[in-house]
Amino acid sequence: MNKRKFLLLACVIFVSMTASGCGYNTLQSKQQNVRAKWAGVENQLQRRADLIPNLVAAAQSAGVQEQEVFGQIAEARSRLLNATAAQPQGEGGDKSPEQKEAIIAANNSFGGTIGRLLSLQENYPVLKSNENFLKLQDELTGTENRLATSRNDYTTAAQDYNTTRGSFPTVLAAKLYGFKEEPYFKAEEGARQAPRFDPNTMRRNQGNTK
Repeated sequence: MNKRKFLLLACVIFVSMTASGCGYNTLQSKQQNVRAKWAGVENQLQRRADLIPNLVAAAQSAGVQEQEVFGQIAEARSRLLNATAAQPQGEGGDKSPEQKEAIIAANNSFGGTIGRLLSLQENYPVLKSNENFLKLQDELTGTENRLATSRNDYTTAAQDYNTTRGSFPTVLAAKLYGFKEEPYFKAEEGARQAPRFDPNTMRRNQGNTK
């Protein structure tokens, strides 16, 4: 009887170790794919952050001095750059899920300020005929499209990884080897609504063009 129990226990251990080994290889492969897709997201975030100052400059050169919006843009951009530039704290030189969540939150905040900037057109007709502003607006639209594609690619990779990670028996390997769940990109609350601009909050300098 003891011999049977010993053999049964040995079989269970062998199967568990085999399953864990296979699970490790699968998780490692899928995690690398997630990292690659995340790198693409960060690349597009950096590109957008570099573009925004030019868009702001175009608005200011057209005579728009909406200091509150410009200040929000600068602050949100700074938070995003600080989040992306933070020293990776995850495995293998990768950013941890917590760091990625911080970047996602900063991205949502930055995206909101972009919407407010573009809504200035409704209050400053001069921007509708400003060539520099219109060119940069078109460029920003393309940038947002590329960023959306990168976010979708990352989310798909993260979903595939998380689904595999949570499946049995791979979940045993995930817990054994410390594979953490990857966060998804989620739009901030109210992001589906068109941005609104309240002219009562404007703080114009004297002598601005209307």
